[in-house]
Amino acid sequence: MPTSAAVDDYLKVVYQHTEWQDERITPSQLAQQLGLAPSSVTEMVQKLAAAGLVSHRRYGPITLTDAGLLRAAAIVRRHRLVETWLVREYGYTWDEVHDEAEVLEHALSDRLLDRIDERLGRPRFDPHGDAIPDAAGNTDRVPFVVLGDAAVGHVGRVLRVNDRDPDLLRELEQSGLVIDGEATVTRGAPDLVLRIADRDVPVPAAALGMIWLTA
Repeated sequence: MPTSAAVDDYLKVVYQHTEWQDERITPSQLAQQLGLAPSSVTEMVQKLAAAGLVSHRRYGPITLTDAGLLRAAAIVRRHRLVETWLVREYGYTWDEVHDEAEVLEHALSDRLLDRIDERLGRPRFDPHGDAIPDAAGNTDRVPFVVLGDAAVGHVGRVLRVNDRDPDLLRELEQSGLVIDGEATVTRGAPDLVLRIADRDVPVPAAALGMIWLTA
């Protein structure tokens, strides 16, 4: 098998793909998200399948096995606890923590991670609203709607903001949007407007598929 970090990165992407929707990831989507050649991904998926971590048939989607799901949840837990730790303890902003966590998630011992979890009060969600799996791999998820699909007049709490675009995160933070804050859709897509804290805020088109509200 390749290095543990490489295996974890693959499993983490497969895990995250179905957190907020039900369609399983395809090898081409996996290659795109990892920024790798399709041939390299195909070879790695075959190795993961041989190790009993994923289930995959040629040209079909990829599914985590029970063993793969447990390992993926463990690395996702590490990543999100580190992000939460950096924000709460070291003053990082939510647009700064992803890359740091990518490095630190592979370096912390289980003992230190548990101490961090305890110090933070066993948080259930990270700074972007993503659920932090517990030690057994369990998570909480409530009914949701993606912002671009929300009807005019919809009122909900901000559940999650995708963390892959730091510039967008900074722009949304400046607008007053915060995780668990209330938002009302006052104008529909594509020129969507949210009312946040009694102020109408235009939402960038890039954010329509990047923000999740309670249903």
